[in-house]
Amino acid sequence: MLLRFAAVCVASLSACLAAAAWAADEGAASDAGDAASGELAAGHSQHGEVFNEGPRQKAYLMDGTGNVRFPVTTDSELAQKFIEQGVGQLHGFWYFEAERSFRHAATLDPDCAIAYWGMAMANTGNEKRAKGFIAEATQRKEAASPRERAYIDALDAYLKADSKKKKERAEAWMKALERISYDHPEDIEAKALLGLAMWQHRSNGVPITSYLALDALLNDVLEVNPLHPCHHYRIHLWDYEKPERALNSAALCGKSAPAIAHMWHMPGHIYSRLKRYNDAVWQQEASARVDHAHMIRDRVLPDQIHNFAHNNEWLIRNLIFTGRARDAVDLAKNMLELPRHPKHNTVSKRNSSSNYGRARLFQALDAFEMWDELIALAETYYLEPTEKEAEQIKRLRYLGRAYLRSGHSDAVAPLKAELESLRQKIQAARDEAVSKAVEKANEEGKGKIARNEGESEEAWTVRVLKEHNKAIEKARADAARPFDNRLKPIVQALDEFQAIAAAAEGRYKDAYELLKKAGVDTMERARAQFLAGEVEAALKAASDEVGRHKNETLPLARLIDLRWQAGRRDKAKQAFESLREISGPIDLAAPPFARLAPIAKELGYSDDWRVPLKRPEDFGERPPLDELGPFRWRPSPAEAWTLNDVAGEEHALSDFRGRPLVIIFYLGHGCLHCAEQLQAFAPKAGEFSQNGIELVAISTDDPSELQKSLDNYKQGEFPFPLVSDVDLVVFKAYRAYDDFEDQPLHGTFLIDAEGLVRWHDISYEPFMQPEFVLKETQRLFGRNSPGSVQTARTAP
Repeated sequence: MLLRFAAVCVASLSACLAAAAWAADEGAASDAGDAASGELAAGHSQHGEVFNEGPRQKAYLMDGTGNVRFPVTTDSELAQKFIEQGVGQLHGFWYFEAERSFRHAATLDPDCAIAYWGMAMANTGNEKRAKGFIAEATQRKEAASPRERAYIDALDAYLKADSKKKKERAEAWMKALERISYDHPEDIEAKALLGLAMWQHRSNGVPITSYLALDALLNDVLEVNPLHPCHHYRIHLWDYEKPERALNSAALCGKSAPAIAHMWHMPGHIYSRLKRYNDAVWQQEASARVDHAHMIRDRVLPDQIHNFAHNNEWLIRNLIFTGRARDAVDLAKNMLELPRHPKHNTVSKRNSSSNYGRARLFQALDAFEMWDELIALAETYYLEPTEKEAEQIKRLRYLGRAYLRSGHSDAVAPLKAELESLRQKIQAARDEAVSKAVEKANEEGKGKIARNEGESEEAWTVRVLKEHNKAIEKARADAARPFDNRLKPIVQALDEFQAIAAAAEGRYKDAYELLKKAGVDTMERARAQFLAGEVEAALKAASDEVGRHKNETLPLARLIDLRWQAGRRDKAKQAFESLREISGPIDLAAPPFARLAPIAKELGYSDDWRVPLKRPEDFGERPPLDELGPFRWRPSPAEAWTLNDVAGEEHALSDFRGRPLVIIFYLGHGCLHCAEQLQAFAPKAGEFSQNGIELVAISTDDPSELQKSLDNYKQGEFPFPLVSDVDLVVFKAYRAYDDFEDQPLHGTFLIDAEGLVRWHDISYEPFMQPEFVLKETQRLFGRNSPGSVQTARTAP
């Protein structure tokens, strides 16, 4: 701990000296985890490093985590229930909650070896933690049954095996699970886990030699328990092979474990693969709603949940396919409204909610031609400029397209200038890199090609020159390639801008050729080709595109429009009938569908030409979506509190109503980590205040000990209130508390003016990035924060 503190001090000597002075009074060193005393740092687990991360708050028994029977050696009936809940959560890939369930079981029965096996199983994607947990299980396995020991030994061997020998390691794991099934035929969980392993490890050199044989294995489980959550694995099995074979599991998967969002998500794989997008949307929306309900209820950060962001971004894609324009845009915006966190969720972090949300928001606004909304959102945090080059190029291209398509061509000039400036900068760097690479290749090639015995000098000279030129060209190409990849999207964006401008001037042939170079979608090219007079080729291209995108509403809508303009009324009507078959949820106000209104009228359809959606019989029974949870995430209310400062003056959460508030939970004047955190936030208090943000710190100290923190702050008057929660009531209410080890944890919370928790961090270490919190407050509450966030809070 002291070594870590010293390292931090090298970076900021004055701040660390102040923090050290602040913490260095009676008992500070021991509370901070002084190596000499052997005591742990405040907030750290007494069970070791692997227990520091992961869930630190107690589990509760949920309804609907899977009908699983997994008997273990324990005298605690409640521990047995949590073990089985954890196994069900493992089957649903709900790893964070599975670990919580197993931790809770271990709290109820610390000698239950299989509880630690379960924690390891929930962390096989983090082998350092998994190895720590399985070591705990191994220490306790002698009191367990032979069956439990077999599970523990199998996972222990897998984790200890050479990770480079993936095939051998995987085969040994599968063989061990098969032996458990041999020795304990009543244990269908071994068969379910074996089925999962056989599917998972195909990427580790163990191919599935017979899909039917693996399906038969999983059906053995379902024969005993028809609603076993291994329906999940059958869907994965057939997803890319023969998806229609898993339709029965698609109908039952969510029902088998309705509390687990991922189990609702999985049937969406099958329905998407079969182009049944409305059915896929139902599944993915159900998954989103279950996740949203869990996040709101248990105050879990969205991106702590496995698969959450992926499910919602795929849902948005399928909402686009089904024509639900407003829902697609609103859900994409909601993904960007979610709390951001440097560890879990940032715009630059791949596969996070913010990263996906931004991509899908651009996609939805573009697909439905919602140009004015795209332009407006570009002035907010939803689609703000970014330092990430590729993302900024994409933003400029979408924004330029929106300006040009909506008739604001004068606004494009600064966008083109920014792209051109970036192009020149990259080109200059490319030229320099190529020059250096060629120079290096010239130097390295001198005298390296020996003359062969019997080879004439002329032949040798020709060969040397040929090899030298080849090396030069390779060096040139290798050096240029990364720069060319960066230049390509810029050139394509500028080509597209030129194409739209050309079309506006009636130069349709030029527009079509530029759009081909720009790489725009087929339907947009077909429209330009049609206007250029190549009617038959355009209609064929559009028709072929509809064939490649079966059951998607937008390609059909554009084909109808094109055929109608070409005077092919019968063909247009034929396409319109195909569209009506999948039109139930279409947003008629979206421009691509609104354009069809006069066509629909001439064809004799009503103003609302949509046909109500009918579910196929094999879809099965489903609960009403509203019963599963809200369509959008919304922040939950902060728990009220009233606490005293050192002078006995009361401070309450209600005092800050109408003003955003940052709450820091710190672990007393003797906690060196906490001193560092307060020392980091205190100098920023003025900036927070300028942004209308208040700060308060809640301590584990009693009121009299608060004075020690104030006395040891050497930078003048401490800039925000310190209050006492010596009984830890507020710590527990805000979940800044380890229920398993009965100790407080570090916590930082952002409460909005309405008293809703908009962001938080709870950990064994304090959050040390005040700049991030300040930026998050500015994002959510600053002048670029859109009023639609308010709407999202109350939306159903």
